[in-house]
Amino acid sequence: MTTMETCILLSGVLVVLVMIGMRVAFATALIGMVGLFLFYNVDKGMDAGRALNVTLRLVGQIPHSKTASHVLGLIPVFILIGFLAYYAGLTRALFEAAKRWLGWLPGGMAVATIFATAGFAAVSGASVATSAVFARIAIPEMLKMGYEKRFAAGVVAAAGTLASLIPPSAILVIYAIITESSVGMLLLAGFLPGLVSALIYGGLVTGRAALFPHLGPPARGYSWADRLGALPGAAPIAFVVFIIIWCIYAGWGTPTEAGALGAFVVLVIALAKGMRWKDLSGALIETAKLTAMIFTMIWGVLIYVRYLGFADLPGAFAGWISGLGQDPMITLLMILGAYVVLGMFMDAIGMLILTLPVTFPAVMALNGGPNVTAEASALGMSGEMCAVWFGIIVVKMAELCLITPPIGLNCFVVAGVRPEVSAQDVFRGASPFFIADVLTVAVLIAFPGIVLWLPRTLLG
Repeated sequence: MTTMETCILLSGVLVVLVMIGMRVAFATALIGMVGLFLFYNVDKGMDAGRALNVTLRLVGQIPHSKTASHVLGLIPVFILIGFLAYYAGLTRALFEAAKRWLGWLPGGMAVATIFATAGFAAVSGASVATSAVFARIAIPEMLKMGYEKRFAAGVVAAAGTLASLIPPSAILVIYAIITESSVGMLLLAGFLPGLVSALIYGGLVTGRAALFPHLGPPARGYSWADRLGALPGAAPIAFVVFIIIWCIYAGWGTPTEAGALGAFVVLVIALAKGMRWKDLSGALIETAKLTAMIFTMIWGVLIYVRYLGFADLPGAFAGWISGLGQDPMITLLMILGAYVVLGMFMDAIGMLILTLPVTFPAVMALNGGPNVTAEASALGMSGEMCAVWFGIIVVKMAELCLITPPIGLNCFVVAGVRPEVSAQDVFRGASPFFIADVLTVAVLIAFPGIVLWLPRTLLG
């Protein structure tokens, strides 16, 4: 059996392990170790003892070498900002402001939830945490006003996915690390697509509530004085977002430094609002738990990726894709369709870090490589910009798996936080947002300028 055949076989075993319930981190680490051992033992001709020794040494180096990366420091910092904002009460103030300004619309409380979630996503890097926060805040308010519980829970689960796209986003950072793309450009690129996605979500909610008023009545009775009076409470989050983006955009610091500055500002605001040690320790512990989970997944997958590199599976797949001779856009749509299927069985982060080592080189091959000019590019953009554009598209596709059965992590989180709502109700309530996400992806593919305008401005 050739090296490539062995790699394909082991990759198939990996997919089976993940689908039967083995954690992505452990499945990828196991397959990566077995693959590396076979590579040194069979292909390099080492005896079993020496091959095992070399494999274990190589595997042992990966956690430290990757954790020491300056870029990876973004992940815990961004997650910490979100938890500090929640424990400081900034999230509730943001929701109150959105409710007073948007509550008059059909399904206005649900629309307010979407845009409050988008605002919170701009200081939080985790979709699951965002859904959990707004399940506590928004669902009781909507149920009190007579909203259908399935509709209310589905809105919160779907709106939480905006944290995957709107920076600071942990998934965008992971994408940048795996594909060696610019973190700063990816973070800037996520803003406008995130806004487009929120607008499409809001339009869907308003349209459904207008056609079926029983889903969610509008909120009445807020004067202009009430609306203006709610803005100061939401100002701290807007200020933190401004600091982070302006620091990156103006070149005052790296994305990691900008995130650290944002976390410090949120901490100062939280302390000024009287945050107690219990709340601060809660934010730190929640951040540590989520960071440890993400880092463990990264370690496991990078062991597998190291084996893929030795076997040259990404290069072979990219060459095969390039040799198909079909329209690059059709191939791209096929890849995105595969993400829809995989999203039914895997979580968002695991799916991306497992597939990107193979799909990213293929997309770049379709685009002509990293040094291609815009005129010669099959997809109409430079290699660097293609990497940024594909990153936003693929992260948006990864959001689908957060609300699609049977995995749908956001739906299970919402159901866990609100016991009066079953997981089945949340899945049903979130299902219309699948159409909204497909529409968003179509818009971003048809109009890549939405993704690339801010990064191009930065380069200019």
